[in-house]
Amino acid sequence: MIDFGLSEDQEALQRAAREFLAAECPPALVRQTAKAADGVPRELYRKMAEQGWPGLVVPEAFGGVGLSTLDLALVLEELGRVAAPGPFLSTQLVIAAIARAGTAAQKKTWLPRLATGETFGALAYVEEGDRQDAAGIQLSAKKTRDGYRLSGGKLFVLEAPGADVLLVAARQKKGVGEPGITLLLVDRNAPGVRIAPQETFDLTRRVGELVLKDVAVPRAALVGKDGGAWPLLARLLDLAAVGIAADSLGGAARTLEMAVEYAKTREQFGRKIASFQAMKHLAAEMAAEVEPTRSLVWHAAYLHDRGGTAAARAAAMAKARLGDVYSRTARRSVEMHGGIGFTWEFDLQLWFKRAMASELLFGDPAFHRERVATLEGL
Repeated sequence: MIDFGLSEDQEALQRAAREFLAAECPPALVRQTAKAADGVPRELYRKMAEQGWPGLVVPEAFGGVGLSTLDLALVLEELGRVAAPGPFLSTQLVIAAIARAGTAAQKKTWLPRLATGETFGALAYVEEGDRQDAAGIQLSAKKTRDGYRLSGGKLFVLEAPGADVLLVAARQKKGVGEPGITLLLVDRNAPGVRIAPQETFDLTRRVGELVLKDVAVPRAALVGKDGGAWPLLARLLDLAAVGIAADSLGGAARTLEMAVEYAKTREQFGRKIASFQAMKHLAAEMAAEVEPTRSLVWHAAYLHDRGGTAAARAAAMAKARLGDVYSRTARRSVEMHGGIGFTWEFDLQLWFKRAMASELLFGDPAFHRERVATLEGL
């Protein structure tokens, strides 16, 4: 017999996360955080650290809980449900890189700090071409006697304004292929490092431009293989796709709930609009799209810990589908609310904008559908 459900511990984790975030991350906090320069609600993250969330997948030997990617996805789903701001996912990508390919010294230095929420991280890989493949990485990493010199820039670095350490993808030699790509840990306060916040329509997340001007990076900052880091980076991007898909699942479910709740209270022509057949059909279509995506996310998270082509394919499928479903569900929810749904005073606009941004983050649905086809050999 095959059990496709969650374990009792996983159900308890998700239930506790939902209750915690309902109390600690109301829309008012999301709005308040939107005014902060770095976009980090420090008190919320302190309380999240007390729950052990930053270190969910960090090995116990380094101060974490040592759970699975599926456990992480369940928490990410609940964070998406409340449109939680801050660098949770971006920090998880840095954790994953160090835990998988970092040196013993890097694990000892960074994992405890990242697991306790003392330090936040960000993955910097996108450049001007906005490409998601190896060819898009052109930032120069020149070898020196003591390490590397980095020169170039990165765009739309998720949560860069609040990050303490950045995992930067660079290229040691000119080219467009996978060979030569290197991942390096860069301190945001190192000489020559500049982070400039970039304005976007999504107020629940921060992105930034990273500029590196002849930045000296020690050899000890190398994560993974020197010049052979593309497989590691590709795996991190798969994790990012699963993470955004989980966040999108939570957000889509919440926007559906908001639409139904509003329809039950709003009256037109002396009747609740929930009684109108058109509204019933729209809500039913939304529910029919959202619920099946849950299995896609869980499956992709489960396979991620096992690696391989199947894991990459599942991550791409989840990201492609959830990108479509979240944006469509949020748009339909706005339609059910009418014009008020997109006004600043109404909270739904926070989820609507997050859905539009999530659709593009770490590759849009078209990119991931093409990736599935490529992985299938088509």
